[in-house]
Amino acid sequence: MAITVVGSVAFDSIETPAGRRDRCLGGAATYFSLAASFFTDVRVIAVVGEDFGPAEQSVFEARGIDTQGIEHADGKSFFWEGSYLENLNEAKTHATELNVFGTFDPKIPPAYGDSDFLFLANIDPVLQRRVRQATPNAKLVAGDTMNYWIKDHKPALLEVLKGLDILLINDTETRMLAGNPNLVQAARHVLTLGPRMLVVKHGEYGATLFHKSIPKGQESESFRAPALPLDEVTDPTGAGDSFAGGFFGYLASQSELTPGSFRRAMFYGSVMGSFAVERFGTERLQELTREEIDHRFRLFRELTHLD
Repeated sequence: MAITVVGSVAFDSIETPAGRRDRCLGGAATYFSLAASFFTDVRVIAVVGEDFGPAEQSVFEARGIDTQGIEHADGKSFFWEGSYLENLNEAKTHATELNVFGTFDPKIPPAYGDSDFLFLANIDPVLQRRVRQATPNAKLVAGDTMNYWIKDHKPALLEVLKGLDILLINDTETRMLAGNPNLVQAARHVLTLGPRMLVVKHGEYGATLFHKSIPKGQESESFRAPALPLDEVTDPTGAGDSFAGGFFGYLASQSELTPGSFRRAMFYGSVMGSFAVERFGTERLQELTREEIDHRFRLFRELTHLD
């Protein structure tokens, strides 16, 4: 089943203890679509500027990603510059230039109308809701957000949450959204806001799936997927979006969504996030193979076996 993702396609300048890359391809929709493309068909809705050329286009084409939803506008693409020199789990932003992304008005190509899965990447919740309302036939809808939208645009964000099946955010954002420092209590509160499931990302410590179909207090109301210990992390920038792409992409590849499907999807999300951080930008995802993905999935399974 095809996924439509709406989000940013951007250029990033990144500095980490491993070095620096200037103006490498990035953006939430880019990482998500590359990761998800290993499991199912992906369609992208985004906007880019005149600096997005054949080299960048070929990254999507090489993975068979449908880019007719990427609008080309006069001006420069969204640009972000940041570093992880003090803490690999937290980026320090040095520059953010919205450029053509500042007037982004998502347009859904008619050919995308039959997409069964919809992912609303981290953009203005007003735009997220607009896309959600324009895709009423989507069977499963997931979304992401960040502390800026939670802090300064919460009313609009709460409207988006009502239309989501799954929300993917990190542990700090979960506590902020719920106004509760206890993660489990915060997660339960977020589930009262609309989503049926909440995926809480813990960076290098894995992710936890919470769902409200299980009565409070039962052990199975949450499921934890670990992170694979890595010898070296080069660039954490796209880890969360790659996790989301692996998670949602795997779900879209399944003919039936069972509790086991969601658990395996958590593992595939962790797998894709672990690959993304091994190189700068999207470099590792561009050269990745499905055989490598399945091999690392088996390593994750072995990591969790008690006997």
